[in-house]
Amino acid sequence: MFAWFQRLLPRTGDFFGMFEAHAATLVGAADALNKLVDGGHARKEHIGEIDRKEHEADDIIRDVLRTVRKTFLTPFDRGAITSLIAAMDDAVDEVQATGRAINTYDLESFTPEMKQMVLMIKEAAGLTAEAMPLLRDISRNGTRIHEITEKVVSLEGDADDAHEAGLKKAFEEHSKAPMQFIVAREIYKHLERITDALEDVANEIDGIVIDHA
Repeated sequence: MFAWFQRLLPRTGDFFGMFEAHAATLVGAADALNKLVDGGHARKEHIGEIDRKEHEADDIIRDVLRTVRKTFLTPFDRGAITSLIAAMDDAVDEVQATGRAINTYDLESFTPEMKQMVLMIKEAAGLTAEAMPLLRDISRNGTRIHEITEKVVSLEGDADDAHEAGLKKAFEEHSKAPMQFIVAREIYKHLERITDALEDVANEIDGIVIDHA
């Protein structure tokens, strides 16, 4: 009976395609965030684009989880698949949370350190997207994947430095305007959460490579 049931289940699912599609939403959200902090008159459009990418990412993660349940043979352990896509989704969610915070506080100007952090986020998102198709052949691409994840982790460390420097500067500049400091601290906190989430994605990728190289 169990063998008959197994034959009814899809033996493979396009997990790699879904990983790549989700990474593309991350890149799109990070690009929109970068345009948002660059200024201009299209704030609502950029925030709206971040929201659209987050909704697309939600649709993809639902597809991944549905496919995991229905698929008999998966390219990686089911736990690794769900952990990777969840980490990627967390990163997109954090970008959306940052956009919403910017909208809530009606922030129109951003410090150099904030812009630096966003550029690092954009770069890390691009690296994540580069890594996804390489997972199709880990034995061949393991070295490059490791270089990518190592760079993402390095960017997270650089972002921490920018966060610390920016927060210190904000405290000094707004010592007599506590609300402005509170807003700056809130934005820095959100940006740091994005970089932390991207580092988590890199760690999940590394775990897959270690298990399957």
